[in-house]
Amino acid sequence: MNKLSIDQFREMLGAALVAVKEKENYFSQLDAVTGDGDHGTAIVTALSFAVSASKEAPDFNSMFNEIGFSVMLNTSGSTSTLMGGFFLGMADGSQGTEVNASQLKTMFKSGLVGVGKNTKATIGDKTLMDALIPAVEAIVGCDSENVQDILLSGATAALSGAAATVSMKANFGRARNYGERSIGTMDAGAASWATIFEAFARAL
Repeated sequence: MNKLSIDQFREMLGAALVAVKEKENYFSQLDAVTGDGDHGTAIVTALSFAVSASKEAPDFNSMFNEIGFSVMLNTSGSTSTLMGGFFLGMADGSQGTEVNASQLKTMFKSGLVGVGKNTKATIGDKTLMDALIPAVEAIVGCDSENVQDILLSGATAALSGAAATVSMKANFGRARNYGERSIGTMDAGAASWATIFEAFARAL
């Protein structure tokens, strides 16, 4: 599979929404350890708006812009800002209704840049970036021209990155106030974004 169509990406979004709904309570339980305990609800709500906003767009650029603004205007909190930034970044790196391997990599790389405009967190800070950065780096660095292989590489890296947050001390958000007590639990944001990337890969 050397190309990804806009309809296939819509299917990926739908699969991601199903996947996070299945783990909604789990994400909130993780978040409750050092946060508000509402991340499950927040990520499901944001992705629900993303799926809804994706339905009528004629091309990738329009779709990602619609998604980004819809998520930011209809939801609140860091989940809204970061997910909205991700899709607005993807809009900057996409065009047309079908992308090849190289264009897919550019799309996700631009998405990471979009998130980076809204947070200074990086790998090791125990945030969603511990899943997102490795995922995008794996996608960009994948040698295969097969879209499925590329997305699988991203999912594998995201899952590993999320798992690594268990041993980390939080450096951002409310969780940072817990210091050493934040060690021992997976970061909720990293867990949910890893689930999204895993769903993206499985959808194809």
